[in-house]
Amino acid sequence: MVFNLLKRFFNKFFKKKKHIKLGFYGPVNSGKSSLANRICKDWLGEEMSSVSNIPHETRDVVIKEEVKMENNGKELKFNLVDTPGIATKIDYEDFLKFNMKEKEAKERAKEATKGVIESIKWLEDVDAVLVVLDSAKSPYDQVNITIIGNLAAKDIPVLLVGNKIDLKGSNLKRINNAFPQYKVVGVSALEGKNMEEFYTELFNLTD
Repeated sequence: MVFNLLKRFFNKFFKKKKHIKLGFYGPVNSGKSSLANRICKDWLGEEMSSVSNIPHETRDVVIKEEVKMENNGKELKFNLVDTPGIATKIDYEDFLKFNMKEKEAKERAKEATKGVIESIKWLEDVDAVLVVLDSAKSPYDQVNITIIGNLAAKDIPVLLVGNKIDLKGSNLKRINNAFPQYKVVGVSALEGKNMEEFYTELFNLTD
């Protein structure tokens, strides 16, 4: 019922706006930038953001304008907003594990903290959100609950994306159980798996 209400709201919203801002949110290293890159490669032929195993590789909001999708005769236009990963605590010592010098690690931690603040502020300016979660990890943590709680409070249309379904420990059912009020679709942004279903679900939100 909640999902159907969101669909009707999203449909009404799209009819009123020529271009929407589609935000990418999620915890650190869940694959937000990888998914943003996959979408841009599929529809624009180019990547959008840099990707790294080091946490907080994306430390500033990155915007790709005029992304256009087509599906079964329908067209969807939006500005894609890739935001830094949300974290409740950022410690410079975490970056030392990646052979960074202390000065560089502290600067990175500082930039990452600013990025998280900027991400939260952008919730005031996005029209719809893809919440990207690592499907191989438990969704029951404070970061995910905080993100979903903020979105629910703001009545922002949401699609949950369980990324990394190529990993052995992937479990989409855990995400469904954790956040049953939202639709969940599984993908591997890195390998391009199940992207057709993902695009279908994205278009379904506008029906």
